[in-house]
Amino acid sequence: MELCRREEILKNCPCTYPCEKRGKCCECVAYHRKRGELPACYFTPEQERTYNRSIEYYAKVNGLL
Repeated sequence: MELCRREEILKNCPCTYPCEKRGKCCECVAYHRKRGELPACYFTPEQERTYNRSIEYYAKVNGLL
């Protein structure tokens, strides 16, 4: 299995929240999944800046509710 290239990922990571998981996709996804959330990469830049990562918010802003 190829190792994660964090520097390459950081160039495209849309998350603006400062945390140690930024650019470490597997850790980020696992963290948010455990909390019933989605990571920043699921949201538009405007949505991401709210820091609301809830699945309910995602569904609401994407017309799924």
